[in-house]
Amino acid sequence: MKKLLSPAIVLAVFLLDRLAKSWALGHLFGRSVQVLPFFHLTYAENTGVAFGMFHGNNVFFMVVSTGLIAALLFYRRRIQGYGTAAGAGLALVLAGALGNLYDRIAYGFVVDFFDFSFFPAVFNVADSSITVGALLMALGIKDTGKEKAAD
Repeated sequence: MKKLLSPAIVLAVFLLDRLAKSWALGHLFGRSVQVLPFFHLTYAENTGVAFGMFHGNNVFFMVVSTGLIAALLFYRRRIQGYGTAAGAGLALVLAGALGNLYDRIAYGFVVDFFDFSFFPAVFNVADSSITVGALLMALGIKDTGKEKAAD
């Protein structure tokens, strides 16, 4: 059962990302909808990375994403050895990287749509997954390092 958890997380997050981006493409294209005073669903096409940095470098980021995915798969067992948090984090980063890579290949840009007025960028499910996953991996590795140091 535990061996299926990581692939299940990757598949679930990737599918959620695809569904959300498909919805955004079909319902938000070129517009913004206010949901709450501080939150909009705003359609954006991103050919760069977070916060719109390095705009127009889609091919470069396709190569970087592919390298990241390969590295995560190569080091998967080592990272999962740090515990459940690190393993779940790896699955979330992998799912997010696959989701954004799919967009770059299929559309030539990443579809973004979550727009919080207090946050400087529009982002998506995959971006959120990468961020949360990276934090979980870091915490899992850090906590395991503390345990090993205490031994």
